[in-house]
Amino acid sequence: MRTHYCGQLNSTLIGQEVTLCGWAHRRRDHGGVIFIDLRDREGLAQVVCDPDRAEMFAIAESVRNEFCLKITGKVRARPEGTTNANLASGEIEILCHAIEVLNPSVTPPFQLDEENLSENVRLTHRVIDLRRPQMQNNLMLRYKTARAFRRFLDDNGFIDVETPMLTKSTPEGARDYLVPSRVHPGQFFALPQSPQLFKQLLMVAGFDRYYQITKCFRDEDLRADRQPEFTQVDIETSFMTEQEITALMERLIRTVFKEAIDVDLPEFPRMTYAEAMRRFGSDKPDLRVTLELTEVTDAFKDVAFKVFASVANSEGGRMHLRRQGPRLHQGERRHTSK
Repeated sequence: MRTHYCGQLNSTLIGQEVTLCGWAHRRRDHGGVIFIDLRDREGLAQVVCDPDRAEMFAIAESVRNEFCLKITGKVRARPEGTTNANLASGEIEILCHAIEVLNPSVTPPFQLDEENLSENVRLTHRVIDLRRPQMQNNLMLRYKTARAFRRFLDDNGFIDVETPMLTKSTPEGARDYLVPSRVHPGQFFALPQSPQLFKQLLMVAGFDRYYQITKCFRDEDLRADRQPEFTQVDIETSFMTEQEITALMERLIRTVFKEAIDVDLPEFPRMTYAEAMRRFGSDKPDLRVTLELTEVTDAFKDVAFKVFASVANSEGGRMHLRRQGPRLHQGERRHTSK
């Protein structure tokens, strides 16, 4: 039905006739000339309806927000001073030749650009909510991210293998979701918390490199990083050293960020476990926090305060200063002072 998406129109198409399908995002009547902002998943396009074509203009007068439309017209440059730099199609407009209402719409429960909507309202009218630019962008970003993962892993010899959703219960970190079996009364399938067993079978079987964008299910209480159902990129590989795996995953993450949101990440910093513990007291330091541990063992060996001196002079004893209070290394005696 369509020849182009609204957001893909630009000045190279001036003079061509196009057919667009989408929703009336906004309708404006400027004293005899009607403007319709037509919206689809790629963006907006401005449609100009002149009264010269009486039948088309009569239909345009009946159009309201969220009407589903099919529009045929000629691409032309916008008059000087009316371009919109915020739109991909902001340099052009469509002179409408024909308009068809594919489906009318009742008044929407809220405007798509309305802010501070409650979650109950959004979920009650989920179809309208998913038309909002923010939600459209979220879904497009998820798609671009998954596409970048697949493209990189495919190019590096990984194969996508779909693993079963109904399996036996395995002892993992959370409770399983259970599905009763009709053909085996009293017995249950479990929804997988992760494809752990299956990907290990694939490695032993010689498939060498596997990946899957898969659903995982865990019956546990909600937390900041936990929900009952989530999606993860699951990767397994054989015959690679630790350094090779680290380098490959770094290239993967940098590629995904570049393709999905056009961000060039620098090379990841490398730090040994010993250095991390010495400088930050943690094997997963947050490098955005500039506070580091400062060793003061030698300075406290000769102090009169025996609590400090005994630690500083004991074998393996170490003392650090840190603003955020004490933090002990495992198997280490240390006094920390503000």
